[in-house]
Amino acid sequence: MALSIAHFVHDVYSSFLAPLLPLLIEKLSLSLTQAGFMSTVMQLPALLNPYIGVMADRISIRIFVILAPALTAVPMSLLGVAPSYGMLLILLFITGISVALFHVPSPVMVAQLAPAHKGRGMSFYMTGGELARTVGPLVAVAGVSVFGLQHFYPLMVFGIASTFWLYFKLRDVQLNHVRASHRLSPLQTWRRLRYILLPLTAILITRGFMHASLTAFLPTFIKQQTGNLWLAGIALTVFETAGVAGVLTCGPISDRIGRRQTLLVSLIGAPIGLLVFASSGSWLRVAALMATGFTLLSTTPVMLAMVQEHATRSPAAANGLFMMISFIARSAVVVAVGFIADHIGLQATYLLSALMGAIGIPFILMLPKK
Repeated sequence: MALSIAHFVHDVYSSFLAPLLPLLIEKLSLSLTQAGFMSTVMQLPALLNPYIGVMADRISIRIFVILAPALTAVPMSLLGVAPSYGMLLILLFITGISVALFHVPSPVMVAQLAPAHKGRGMSFYMTGGELARTVGPLVAVAGVSVFGLQHFYPLMVFGIASTFWLYFKLRDVQLNHVRASHRLSPLQTWRRLRYILLPLTAILITRGFMHASLTAFLPTFIKQQTGNLWLAGIALTVFETAGVAGVLTCGPISDRIGRRQTLLVSLIGAPIGLLVFASSGSWLRVAALMATGFTLLSTTPVMLAMVQEHATRSPAAANGLFMMISFIARSAVVVAVGFIADHIGLQATYLLSALMGAIGIPFILMLPKK
């Protein structure tokens, strides 16, 4: 529960970018390609994830988890103050480092604390993150509404306070350390696990088109269609709320019926939901958005559990590789999605993203059955 709460607090701040994007675009006169590149810069430190994992295998991983909420809260609360596009990129890069420091070791802690039910444990852990992305957009919009875009930085105090709380909560937690004889380098870890990491890479890239088009540009798409910033934030909240239900459901299900089967069902449903969302209107669009969030976002705890099950040596390094692949796929794809949207519009981009998501389905069959 402490790790889930920490995930919630941390990711509330890291979810500020998408709902603030329309205002930042307007303030600095940015194109959608530039807007997409902001997300890429935030993901860029993910290149260090395998090495952060190696560090976490050598020293106490709780240090990274404890510091991360404050290290993320400060730069994300200063986005509205940034006077230029370059300063925005610097703040987002600092945030990206903190995001990596948190997300690489924390699933390893979860796997150690829930050894017999990794899927359920990852679901609890990921629920904190999905709830944060549900609440985060509303917190950002409310902060701007109350304080204004340039003055909502006092929100950082909650992240700083949570770091102090985590220190007292986690300082006595007993964790297993990887013996020196069992530690592997990132390259050795890749070689041992490429039979599972290669199919997951293809899945993450194709899934990334759906994920990027919704998480990065959904508020912008809704604001373009309605002109209502609150409705734009609420749409992202609806999407993420459905994702919370999916995360809570699919992790325990994967413990029972298998990881591969669960991924197959989810990644068949997500492209269908996105296709209906992009091509319909009114209440059917709301239902399709909820279905897409439920199926699309539910895949992460299943993949995390799968990686930890197979990473018997240097689990943090293995998770670092997976998180690096995930972040790189998402950050590279979001720039492509922004570039495509600049040329054909967001609605057509959603249709294309659904097609790309469907292309990833055969790669699920390449994953190990057990």
